[in-house]
This record gives sequence, C-alpha cells and structure tokens, in this order.
Amino acid sequence: MQIREMTEKDWPGVAKIYEEGIRTGFATFETEIPGYESWSAAHLPSCRLVAEDNGVLLGWTALSPVSGRCVYGGVAEVSVYVASAARNRGVGKALMHALIEASEKEGIWSLQSGIFPENRGSIELHKKMGFRFIGKRERIGRLHGVWKDNLLFERRSTVVGNE
Repeated sequence: MQIREMTEKDWPGVAKIYEEGIRTGFATFETEIPGYESWSAAHLPSCRLVAEDNGVLLGWTALSPVSGRCVYGGVAEVSVYVASAARNRGVGKALMHALIEASEKEGIWSLQSGIFPENRGSIELHKKMGFRFIGKRERIGRLHGVWKDNLLFERRSTVVGNE
C-alpha cells in the first residue's frame, strides 16, 4: 500500500468510496456524490491523499476549512473514508498519519472531525491518532429527515502553533 497525493484522475475511485460511506448512513450528512468541481471547491487544495494498492484505491482523506475568518486559517475539518473491502487493514491509520504530517507542513495547527456516534470505527481511529473528544453537538443536522447528533473530535498539532 502506498499513500500519495490525490489527483482529479482519482475522482471516480474516490467517489465510489465516498458513495459507500454515504450508504452506511453514519459517515456524512451528504446524501449524493457531488461532481469533482463542487467537491474540490469545498476542500483545501493541499492535503488530499489516497491510499492505493496495485492501482486500486483503498481510501482517501482531505481537509475542509472550518471558517472563512483568517483567525481560523490553521484549523481544518478532516474527511477520511476507507473502502469497505479495505477496512481493518490499517488503511485509515496510514491515511491519517500521512494527513497529519502533510497538514503540519501546510501550517495547520488544529484538525477537527465531526463524527456520528454510531460510527465506532471512525471514533476509535481518531482516538488512536491523538484526537480528543471535545463535545457533543446535539441534533445539529438532519439526515433523511431525522435529527442527528455529531461528536466533535480535535487534534492539536505538537509541531505547529506552539509558540
């Protein structure tokens, strides 16, 4: 398995993995796969990574800004998705490790993730990667007409923003 930068050519594989996550009902509030241009506009241009093995995409990760205010320029929201066939093989951990390293090179000092309480795998992955539970955002949004809670996890860099 190798971790490398995502390119637009990866989009069909990325979208397929994203769709698997959407179908679980506990990975995202999204209900449809956006087009690449729309997805790209919502994510930072750096820190887009894929895990690949023999030409097959196993997972992906990317960052979104949490705010347009400059004071939050070093804070980003994590998206990480692993193909169902590749789960429990260390793909998520490898992606997150590479994402943390890449984000620190970009000057990101705080990574945040909003995770549905039902998504135990994501919660455990984030804890293993040094994220800590910040709080529960109750009934923060609707998914298929049902109000959903979201758990906020955060990882503060030990490299960036410590002065």
